[in-house]
Amino acid sequence: MAKLPGAIQGARIVGERYVSSRRHANPEGRMPLFDHLRELRNRIVKMALALIAGMIVGFIFFEPAWRVIERPLCRTTVNGHSGCATPGVNQLILNSPLDPFYLRVKVAFIVGVILSSPVWLYQLWAFISPGLYAREKRWGRIFLCTAVPLFLIGNALAYLSLGRSMHYLLGLTPSGVGNYIQVDLYMSFVMTMMLAFGIAFLLPLIIIMLNLAGILTHERFRKWRRVMIFGVFLIAGMANPSPDPITMLILGGACVALVEVAEFIVWRNDRRRARVHPDPYAGLADDELSPLDLDDAGTRDNQLN
Repeated sequence: MAKLPGAIQGARIVGERYVSSRRHANPEGRMPLFDHLRELRNRIVKMALALIAGMIVGFIFFEPAWRVIERPLCRTTVNGHSGCATPGVNQLILNSPLDPFYLRVKVAFIVGVILSSPVWLYQLWAFISPGLYAREKRWGRIFLCTAVPLFLIGNALAYLSLGRSMHYLLGLTPSGVGNYIQVDLYMSFVMTMMLAFGIAFLLPLIIIMLNLAGILTHERFRKWRRVMIFGVFLIAGMANPSPDPITMLILGGACVALVEVAEFIVWRNDRRRARVHPDPYAGLADDELSPLDLDDAGTRDNQLN
């Protein structure tokens, strides 16, 4: 047993040397298309396993999770009445024998997506990070520590806005008309709002990821900036069916503020790239030749000779 620590230390050194040799042999992290597809498959499998584990927790704790989901509807007052137990007052109904099972699956799915968000967000980053430089890979921890809270904050705001949406939509019910709401339609409404707000709050991080991957530059971002801001308010308006402009402005304004922060990070990253890896064709007209470094060309010729 005394040799075990030494064996572990030797295995670690061998592993580090192997990884270092692979990096020197392939410093840019290039891989064939099929390797990318296999990598994507592995990431998707891990995301699916994490989602399934979260859904199992959702199945186990179905009752408390369902009470939380139905609370915005049951607390809504319509024609002076509230609650889901009174017939015709925001009462949820099931239409088929399979609906109770589908209800449990949808509740478990919402719980699974929330609980597994650290895993599938990390897998998304891990799939992109091999194509980044070593300094850019350091953003991984920052990305993960930022993405999860943003996604959860978006879900929390979606849940809080459910009460306002239910208050407005069900408040349109005429006097003498009962509300019998299908559980399937209500769950679809809840899932749409929570996913829409969660993804909307992840938009700034998606922009930063595309920039780190070299797909989105600040120049291209500026051209599509107005379209992105319009899209943010459009998503906020569709996800929040209440016509209350204050709610939409608060939600859309928060997302736009995050987009502005992302733009600043993209601008700083592009400036750093331009300083470290200057573009020899920058600032040249279409009919202007690029400068030729004769010293470097002569050195290469001497080396070949």
